[in-house]
Amino acid sequence: MEFFPAPLENLVEQFARLPGIGSKSAQRLAFHVLNLPQDQARAFADAILEAKRSVTLCPVCQNLTSGGLCPICASPKRDESTICVVADPRDVVAIERSREYNGRYHVLHGVLSPMNHVGPDDLQIKSLVDRVAQGGIQEVIMATNPDTEGETTAMYLARLLKPFGVKVTRLAYGIPVGGHLEFADDATLMRALEGRREL
Repeated sequence: MEFFPAPLENLVEQFARLPGIGSKSAQRLAFHVLNLPQDQARAFADAILEAKRSVTLCPVCQNLTSGGLCPICASPKRDESTICVVADPRDVVAIERSREYNGRYHVLHGVLSPMNHVGPDDLQIKSLVDRVAQGGIQEVIMATNPDTEGETTAMYLARLLKPFGVKVTRLAYGIPVGGHLEFADDATLMRALEGRREL
């Protein structure tokens, strides 16, 4: 039995398809959109369509852009000899916030996940290997998440890139700033000890 008119039910279903949105949140969002003035509702719909139409992948790093090279690849101020490999465009934003990294990026658009049927051909791996094969790259930093899939992806890429003679590094992991040793798990403590550096 449907409680809402069919168009509203459809709107709720569309919002419920978004990641992290449950049925209650989907209903709230649908009612919010329904209560928007006509011009605001149209602007919202147009923004979705315009983003879908005009956002593309950078031909070099596979990051999101609105046509042509992304601003990072287009910048002459960035270090072209270093590539930071990330799983998702949001990871680029996170690393850029640190203001510590000045190299280029490569976005994989996922990680290897046999359980979810994601293999090497489903990711932007070939374009990374092609970039490294062209030469001029001295270091490739693996910045995938420190979970099983992220580690598997990093190890797979390291093996693929080894024949090109580039230095392949991994982000250091350990105790978070403000954290306490007594609350750290064994794996985190092990990584923190392995990644220690001289003061």
